[in-house]
Amino acid sequence: MTFLSLESIAVPDIHPQAPLVTRKARLSDIGAIHELIGYWAARGQMLVRSRSLLAETIRDFHLVLAEPHGEKPGGLAGVCGLHLLAPDLAEVRGLAIHPHMQGRGLGKQLVEACEREAREIDLPALFAWTYQQAFFEKCGFVRIEKTSLHPKVWSECQRCAFFENCNEIAMLRELG
Repeated sequence: MTFLSLESIAVPDIHPQAPLVTRKARLSDIGAIHELIGYWAARGQMLVRSRSLLAETIRDFHLVLAEPHGEKPGGLAGVCGLHLLAPDLAEVRGLAIHPHMQGRGLGKQLVEACEREAREIDLPALFAWTYQQAFFEKCGFVRIEKTSLHPKVWSECQRCAFFENCNEIAMLRELG
């Protein structure tokens, strides 16, 4: 297993007042998504996602992009995915916000984008694995017992390096 060092992962500098654009992810965004998720994974705040997994699931992701501003180039300000697991459940996953863009409501905006998409396809519920319980509670999720999750969730979890020692919190949001 390869571990990330804090020094090995950095994110490009973007201006916190840069104009923002929201859109679905494209294959050309994989590098920036990998970098931003890797930045937080190296700090123990989320699980790393491989480039190949990001490519397989690129259609899951919503992005907030910062446009160039002043002397600073634009870049990825935030990312969040909606991953369909069963006809009655999808996971909100890979939520990461650029460190210079935190506190601006981008995380909530991205979770709401996933929720809108879920409602458009008539999903009755969303769940998330997280270390940020208070944030997800503000988004309308409630903490649940891990054992109450759909069996399909566990088939995904078995691929995780932390499966035996998972300390993430399971959160659920009923949409009905």
